[in-house]
Amino acid sequence: MAVVSTHHVPVHQQALSVDAIEAASIRIADAVARTPLEICPRLSADTGAEIFLKREDLQAVRSYKLRGAYNVMAQLSAEELSRGVVAASAGNHAQGVAFACRSMGVPGRIYVPTTTPKQKRDRIRWHGGDFVELRAVGETYDAAAAAAQDDVIRTGSVWIHAFDDPRTAAGQGTIAHEIVEQLGRVPDVVVAPVGGGGCLAGMATYFRGLSDDVTIVGVEPTGAVSLSAALVNGGPVTLAEIDPFVDGAAVKRIGAIGHRVLSDLGATVTDHPVLAQITPTPAVRVVPDEPFTPAPGTAHITHVDEGAICSAMLELYQNEGIIAEPAGALAVAILDKLQLPADASVVCLVSGGNNDVSRYGEIIERSLVHRGLKHYFLVDFPQEPGALRRFLDEVLGPDDDITVFEYVKRNNRETGAALVGIELGHRDGLGGLMDRMDRSRLHCERLEPGSPAYAYLT
Repeated sequence: MAVVSTHHVPVHQQALSVDAIEAASIRIADAVARTPLEICPRLSADTGAEIFLKREDLQAVRSYKLRGAYNVMAQLSAEELSRGVVAASAGNHAQGVAFACRSMGVPGRIYVPTTTPKQKRDRIRWHGGDFVELRAVGETYDAAAAAAQDDVIRTGSVWIHAFDDPRTAAGQGTIAHEIVEQLGRVPDVVVAPVGGGGCLAGMATYFRGLSDDVTIVGVEPTGAVSLSAALVNGGPVTLAEIDPFVDGAAVKRIGAIGHRVLSDLGATVTDHPVLAQITPTPAVRVVPDEPFTPAPGTAHITHVDEGAICSAMLELYQNEGIIAEPAGALAVAILDKLQLPADASVVCLVSGGNNDVSRYGEIIERSLVHRGLKHYFLVDFPQEPGALRRFLDEVLGPDDDITVFEYVKRNNRETGAALVGIELGHRDGLGGLMDRMDRSRLHCERLEPGSPAYAYLT
């Protein structure tokens, strides 16, 4: 993940403050739902802390993004609204803008990456109706944003930034305002996902404006650590490559507002390979990528593997009945890595629930691999009767199951290489499986997750 520089359209120069967030709460009250703050008995029992879930997945557009989009558009002049608006989004901000366009009668053009799930595209069209034109450009948010910015320059339409505008961040910060009202106090720890950084900046600004003791934890997907890179670099940089799976948080370049707010809070950063490519600044401390205890009154930016995110999504669905998208499960997925004080009040933001049901096959697969239950092998089977039966009898364990079997190549008339996917009955069964493979007459090669062969064949 190398870094390169890029140019961005200047953002609105309005201050982000507690007053701006409280004003936004009044401004958007009639358009935005006051979402529940629910205690989660399962996660509370697992961690020993009081875990509350802020359910922004229950917004009209199934994410918090409506707050920021509406707050910006509600402040535009009649002349600005007459020019129409343009936005770029991985899907959720687009729905917020589309909702605002339809309710305010404003035409808009919305750019999304080609990787945006169909479910999100359909919802954008539904919320926007005849007022919104949807355009798919590029494979990442950043590519779609570049096309949208070109549109703004060419047409004079008004740019509604997904995160790097103080008005957007103030709208997202109203989540924190609601949490304080619902909880009756500032929580001890707040855990929120990080994509472009606007939501975390708004929430951190509000909470820290009320209390110096609140601990802020921002969570990025391991495949897109743009805020961590910016903090270590001393300013935003553009990651050359990101994993788009966590589409709601897959941003190559963090917003200047997100970086500035977290930098001012003295945020520490969890170690990540991409950070080795950037010269650390003396003001930022990089800590090992392992379980940690966030000290009271500190800010910390960490990351979580996409497989762990998938496991958290499935657990939220199976236990709490919550349909969270990948970015929506980020805050919950990190709880295994946090060592929280007993009885601390901890609020995790479930940021969105726009998940396409067709993705669940991949979500289950990534979860199984992350938990050490799913493994892939290349097995050379002799082309003779009984070869597969011997594999089942002599190699496969009693609780193991073959979930994939596909011949990928025939070397000659005598042998054939097969891709074999095995789901173990227990995580600790891999060692026994490998021993039985070594003792068999078959040549078996394990495909390591992350390797080129694994990516190509699976």
